[in-house]
Amino acid sequence: MRILIADDEAIIRLGLKATLEAMGHEVVGVAADGLSAVELARTAHPDLVILDIKMPGIDGLEAAEAISRERPVPIVILTAYSSRDLVERAAGLPVHAYLVKPIRPVELGPALEIAISRFREEQALRQEAADLQEALRSRDIVQQAKRRLMEVHGLGEEEALRWLRARARRERRSMREVSEDVLKGLPPFDNTPSA
Repeated sequence: MRILIADDEAIIRLGLKATLEAMGHEVVGVAADGLSAVELARTAHPDLVILDIKMPGIDGLEAAEAISRERPVPIVILTAYSSRDLVERAAGLPVHAYLVKPIRPVELGPALEIAISRFREEQALRQEAADLQEALRSRDIVQQAKRRLMEVHGLGEEEALRWLRARARRERRSMREVSEDVLKGLPPFDNTPSA
């Protein structure tokens, strides 16, 4: 896995890099501050990002938000601070795992796996929500076209729906595409429809 590391402590960066490489991962970037981490994420295209929470410039949580906005990726936050407010702040951001320093190598592997798993679940939910939105939009367009056929051509509700279905089958197009044509008034919708 291609991993980006950002921590303001050089010893932590070096140790983390060595541990990750020993685990078989490729470290594609190492940053000492949040802004550098955001820029490296933009150019190195990591599969996962590990960010220290306290860094000069923008902190790890702000960097996590900026990175996720540009290109969503699993994010692990590292910190020497286990304060409740930091954990709560991280919970509201695109952070997929949270580790308190000092990090033992035995804890790192599971944290990476958890981050990847949570990220995939999050992405699946986002896709499902987008698919549902698209399905609702398509349904609304079909309903509008059905109403147009009923009003303009005096068809009953079932008859208008049958006409849309038959047209979609005959033209090997989706009901939404046929409905969009009806709403645009494209020929042959100027005349009384015939299935």
